[in-house]
Amino acid sequence: MKRREFLGKSASVALPALISGYAVKALNENSPLVQALMGGGTDTDHVLVIIQLSGGNDGLNMVIPISTYGLYNAARTNIAIPQNSILSLNGYANTGLHPSMTGLQTMYNDNKLKVIQAVGYPQPNFSHFRATDIWMTASNSNQEVYTGWAGRYLNYEYPNFPNGYPNSNDPDPLAIQIGSTASLVAQGPTVNMAISITNATAFYQLISGTNDAVPATKAGKELNYIRNITKQTQQYGSTITAAAGRVTTQSPYPTNNSLADQLKIVARLVKGGLKTRVYMVSFGGFDTHSLQTTVADRTIGGHATLLGKVSNAIKAFQDDLIFLGIEDRVVGMTYSEFGRRIKSNSSVGTDHGAAAPMFVFGKPVDGGVLGDNPTIQSVASVNDNVPMQYDFRSIYSTLLEKWFCLPKTTVQALFPPNINGRLQDLPLIKANTCKITIPNTSGSSLITNYPNPFTSKTTIEFNTNGGHTLIQIIDTAGRLLMNLLEVDYPVASRQTVSFDASHLPTGVYYARLQNAATQQVRPMLKVR
Repeated sequence: MKRREFLGKSASVALPALISGYAVKALNENSPLVQALMGGGTDTDHVLVIIQLSGGNDGLNMVIPISTYGLYNAARTNIAIPQNSILSLNGYANTGLHPSMTGLQTMYNDNKLKVIQAVGYPQPNFSHFRATDIWMTASNSNQEVYTGWAGRYLNYEYPNFPNGYPNSNDPDPLAIQIGSTASLVAQGPTVNMAISITNATAFYQLISGTNDAVPATKAGKELNYIRNITKQTQQYGSTITAAAGRVTTQSPYPTNNSLADQLKIVARLVKGGLKTRVYMVSFGGFDTHSLQTTVADRTIGGHATLLGKVSNAIKAFQDDLIFLGIEDRVVGMTYSEFGRRIKSNSSVGTDHGAAAPMFVFGKPVDGGVLGDNPTIQSVASVNDNVPMQYDFRSIYSTLLEKWFCLPKTTVQALFPPNINGRLQDLPLIKANTCKITIPNTSGSSLITNYPNPFTSKTTIEFNTNGGHTLIQIIDTAGRLLMNLLEVDYPVASRQTVSFDASHLPTGVYYARLQNAATQQVRPMLKVR
């Protein structure tokens, strides 16, 4: 294969190693069609850390119902945690935690953990891939959406991205994902709003300026060439390296714990001064169809080991935030693509289920237990699922409004149609948390639309300075579909116009605003 051909096939999927051990891949590739998106900028220095528990975590053995323990035990005779081993929660006798989760028990008792019972969505999907997409996009079960919920938020805040980024006001990555697979969570309308660090080793390679050894073959030489080229073109490498270099001491983290390794990097970068708002980390192995516990002792086994590592990693992370003096700025959350069935199977495991608990943690969190213990039938069948109490989109929307300080109307516009009526304001974040801290002047929101995504019609809202004003609709092939509006306005004003796309296929469309020498493009997503 010729070098040019090799580059053409490979350059878009692999970028340079970042910090000693975690190779970094830039996900925010430029779109040839759109060089400027829209504008925004909420004044906040708040950070959200999203922890994905991949595989479908068994919530009933993580957050254990004490008040209905008899029903729980009868449904899971071969894996139920003994009642005398359940970790108690201060001031709340109905529920407890798995005995391996002492770290999170301490955080709960310190009022830094919110347990949200039975989180899911209507018509749950039990495919790992499809369910993960639903959680990442915040779509309905029967709806395909191609942008992530955090990506839409970041696109609102940083509307011109990637054009003009990084810049003097915003030199840092908007989002960072640690993991080898690009996450749909941060996918924006045209580009992914995150950069990806493939693992901890790549992170330390970035800050030390080293790469993994390559094989002494022609392919190895090509791989080394790719790494060097991508390292030169990595826009954010220097800012990440500088931020990491500002932190030389952290509090201890557990060893042999990949989640802890990832969270340690997050704490280091936040303390180092990155203004990155969203960090995504992942921890797998939760598809526990068999041997979830040991037969001799149901408090230990594969699932107990996973839960222990999650608990120990989060507690070490929180302790590090305290040590570094930044615990006021960081909130974290856990999620898994689905829970498990109420009744255990004959293989000492559990099968794909519906709703499951979520954790939201951090000093700014309004701690406690939200919701009741799941309903368990007196005689549970193999098909019984935990019924949903809270729609997961309500957790997302509450964090956007109460942690990232967005107006409620803006939050609602970031979700697909037919969901807003189900969004609840949940008591997750302490009152009066939002405050103005860091002005962001990178973008100017001249043109927006709501809802976005939309099914058939959307309202386009735009600023005009007066005079000749043109709004055009363009498809992804760059073709002009229509001049939606062409008006001479007598004075500067904020205007709206309706875009009816019911005759157009699903996909991305662009609304282009032109007003004298000013222009801006807004990506819009039509879904089924």
